Amino acid sequence: MKIGVKDVEYVARLARLKLSDEEKEEFAVQLNDILTYMDKLNELDTKEVKPTSHVIPVKNVFRDDEVRESFPREPSLRNAPEKARGFYKVPKIIEQTKG
Repeated sequence: MKIGVKDVEYVARLARLKLSDEEKEEFAVQLNDILTYMDKLNELDTKEVKPTSHVIPVKNVFRDDEVRESFPREPSLRNAPEKARGFYKVPKIIEQTKG
């Protein structure tokens, strides 16, 4: 599959990117280089290779969920621009959707 300037323009429009003509040409070349490399990788026989999600073995990195002392409230709120009743005070934001 060959990526052309029209394909780059289409994707740029979807991503709301403004690209110069030089950038469009450059991205088309780069994307074609990537696809050429992928075609080269597809030539390899990988039937005996087990699928992996990580290059190195990874063990569960989650800590035990246990109750422990948290950071004290007053030092946490010390630099807050606004606070009320022991909490950060932030502006109310309501988004209305058209339905």
